Amino acid sequence: MKNIICMKWGNKFGPEYVNRLHSMVEKNLTVEHRFVCFTDDGTGLNEGIEIRELPEMTLDKSLPERGWRKLTVFQEKLADLEGQALFLDLDVVITQNIDPFFEAEGDFLIIKDWDFPNDVIGNSSVFRFEIGKYPDVLSNFIENGEKVRSEHRNEQAYLSHFMHKKGVLKYWKQDWCVSFKRNCLRPFPLNYFMPPQFPEKAKIIIFHGRPTPEQALAGYFGKMGLRYVKPTKWISKYWNNDTNV
Repeated sequence: MKNIICMKWGNKFGPEYVNRLHSMVEKNLTVEHRFVCFTDDGTGLNEGIEIRELPEMTLDKSLPERGWRKLTVFQEKLADLEGQALFLDLDVVITQNIDPFFEAEGDFLIIKDWDFPNDVIGNSSVFRFEIGKYPDVLSNFIENGEKVRSEHRNEQAYLSHFMHKKGVLKYWKQDWCVSFKRNCLRPFPLNYFMPPQFPEKAKIIIFHGRPTPEQALAGYFGKMGLRYVKPTKWISKYWNNDTNV
């Protein structure tokens, strides 16, 4: 079975983000699949979304949020799921058919992070793995959490290096997943006169940091104007504002 999985915890994202993601997946994935959201609050999620309890992870609440909870998807038994899982962050925008993400060869695939060209670090907004195959990803973090956090800034840096050491790290094709900030936003000062360009070949657009899809759609002023974003109207074509599927 093919599985699309996502996670929602705390109050950073509301249910509308999960509903939008579900809507985009259903429009762009033709293979038989399950759509599963691991969450601590399933209120407001649409029918068709399978809700599963958020896996437990004890974290020091005084530490900054670095996505470590994502690592719980690597536990040996993940709810009632089996087979391949494609993990998607809630704030991605899907623009084309994503069947190839289940067809690409490899045991573990992730985005090559744009900000670290000389490192193995990947961006974990989109990654694929076999459920239950790599429980040591999680067990090593649980046993050596302090050491891991001293060596790696966040979950995706740790995950990439861990999979690299195992010899299974692979990346998606470069044009499948693009960064809105790096690949769509015009360089200063053109960003003041031209809206972000649409990446014709991209299948998924990644919004890491600011702006969010909502901010880009409405227009955004950031980095003291260096990251000014004119209203990006083409986002609404893919990022369905009607969250009731």
